[in-house]
Amino acid sequence: MPTISQEHPQPTPPHKARQIAESFGIDAERYDRARPPYPEALVRRIMAAAPGRDVVDVGCGTGIEARQFLAAGCAVLGVEPDARMAEFARRSGVEVEVATFESWEAAGRTFDAVVAGQSWHWVDPVTGAAKAARVLRPGGLLAAFAHVYDAPPPIAEALADAMRRVVPDSPFGSGPPRPAQEVYQQMFATFADGIRQAGAFGEPELWRFDWERHYTRAEWLDLLPTTGGLTRLTPDQLAEVLEAVGAAVDAAGGGFTMPYTTLAVIASLTPSAG
Repeated sequence: MPTISQEHPQPTPPHKARQIAESFGIDAERYDRARPPYPEALVRRIMAAAPGRDVVDVGCGTGIEARQFLAAGCAVLGVEPDARMAEFARRSGVEVEVATFESWEAAGRTFDAVVAGQSWHWVDPVTGAAKAARVLRPGGLLAAFAHVYDAPPPIAEALADAMRRVVPDSPFGSGPPRPAQEVYQQMFATFADGIRQAGAFGEPELWRFDWERHYTRAEWLDLLPTTGGLTRLTPDQLAEVLEAVGAAVDAAGGGFTMPYTTLAVIASLTPSAG
């Protein structure tokens, strides 16, 4: 299995951008409807690598991956800083405690796996890994995973152009879109460095799962408002951005097939730390 390079530039730490991290609950129903689930192969592989089935889900959001682990036979506790997202997750059958992972009180409870779907970048990478080590049982697993994807260039460029026009001071519209693989390579290298610095885990591994999904115009415009660059736009700003992107999707034939890669950084608690 590949390991993650320790040589990479240091990005601005996203875990300090709390105003973005806690903006997704503005429309929890849309978030849950539009965000894709995770590959079942990832869920099965995490379960096979963990010593048991007690899972804490960091930044569980509306419960997308929590419900997948529940369906696979796990006991899941969600930890979510946004009370709006937590309430939605509870209504969908997930037990949730409202807190950031760094401040969350485990109260002596321990788990077989700490998982984080599309959320570990909102956690301090060293503090979070050290916290995970404290709540894991011997041989326990830390698994942080996320989807990596790039819309077709004309559609991605339409979004960037609209963001530059509507919110010129937004970092999400400054310059041409960066390839997602480049962004996530940096992000996952930061995750791995944090795990190493915590000093309680074996060498992190990188798992990769490739898949694809077709989007209609309506489905893509439903997903976009759930992404970090758009969650804090005003209704008028959002409408202008979506109109521009919708025109680009129309020009592409009214839909497109998105290649997805789901990446996961995985590390097991060392025997001496358990």
